This record gives sequence, C-alpha cells and structure tokens, in this order.
Amino acid sequence: MKKTKIRATDNGPLHVQDVNELLDGLSQPLKVENEIWLCRCGCSKNKPFCDGSHNKVNFKDESRSKD
Repeated sequence: MKKTKIRATDNGPLHVQDVNELLDGLSQPLKVENEIWLCRCGCSKNKPFCDGSHNKVNFKDESRSKD
C-alpha cells in the first residue's frame, strides 16, 4: 500500500494522493477517488472538497514551511 501524500498548493487546496480512506465528522467513510483536492479557503459549496471557490474569493496563502 502506498503512503498517502498531502501537498498544500499555493493559494489553493490541499492535494491528497494515494487516499486510503476519508471519514466525515461522524466517522462515516466518504466515497473518494485515489486523488482528491480538499478546500482550504472555506468557501467551497462541496466541502470538504475543493470546487475552485478559492479563485473567486482571491484566497492567498503560499504554503511554505516555517523553520
């Protein structure tokens, strides 16, 4: 089984690859593909998934490690 990889994109969603399972707030499994995009801006109409709203609201966050 591959390790799940999560990458925060600049000014956009979290890109998750090699997803094994995603649970909702009641610990029920959500149907997901092997690759998903999760909302970070809070404006998606399809949370927790990204619907591109970050572009409309001009979401800004460069994801850089803070050493």
